Amino acid sequence: MRVDILSLFPEMFEGVLGSSILKKAADKHLFSYNIINFREFTKDKHNKVDDYPYGGGAGMVLKPQPIFDAIDSIEIKENVKPRIILLCPQGETLTQKKSEELAKEEHLIFICGHYEGYDERIRTELVTDEISIGDYVLTGGELGAMVIMDSVIRLLPGVLGNDHSATEDSFSTGLLEHPHYTRPAEYRGMKVPDVLVSGNHQHIEQWRRKESLKRTFLRRPDLLENYELSEEEKKWIEHWKDESSS
Repeated sequence: MRVDILSLFPEMFEGVLGSSILKKAADKHLFSYNIINFREFTKDKHNKVDDYPYGGGAGMVLKPQPIFDAIDSIEIKENVKPRIILLCPQGETLTQKKSEELAKEEHLIFICGHYEGYDERIRTELVTDEISIGDYVLTGGELGAMVIMDSVIRLLPGVLGNDHSATEDSFSTGLLEHPHYTRPAEYRGMKVPDVLVSGNHQHIEQWRRKESLKRTFLRRPDLLENYELSEEEKKWIEHWKDESSS
């Protein structure tokens, strides 16, 4: 995968892309990235990337010309149509499903804005996806781009030490992840559940499935609205409902 990032503050990405999983993935050439400061594409002597909005109003709006020219400068492989992602509070909220969808692409381009907003022609003529990481407003799109990149790149084959890790994450199965334990088996009087040290993998798998469903039922019941429950799982939920009402 190739990732191009349009940003007025390229230095913000140094820590994220230069450490941990993303650095290892880049070092192994599992993805490559290029950060473009679109201020370098301005054509006036003051290098202005923004201007006052037509019709008046508060704040400044990013001009189309630097963004369009920056996109035009990107080398795009033949027969590859990049996904051009606009970081925007008006966009669809990022989900695991969206990250899985983007992880199948060969080329992603992120546009990180600042100020009051974008000239609408950027949105309508360039962008394939508008994404928000939540119902709040940040000072710029850089942090949102980092979040999306992390959630997508970790799904690429070979990035995580165990390829099953990503498929068993919270939200990947439709449920929250089950509890985890490690050594020691007892710490300050708190013991690891007996089933996890039993060596019975069938019982362990059932325990994990049940705990995953229970955690989802208690913390994020909204996720169960589109989750197809087995008859056994329905009985578990009815039991937990009875417990909570008693």
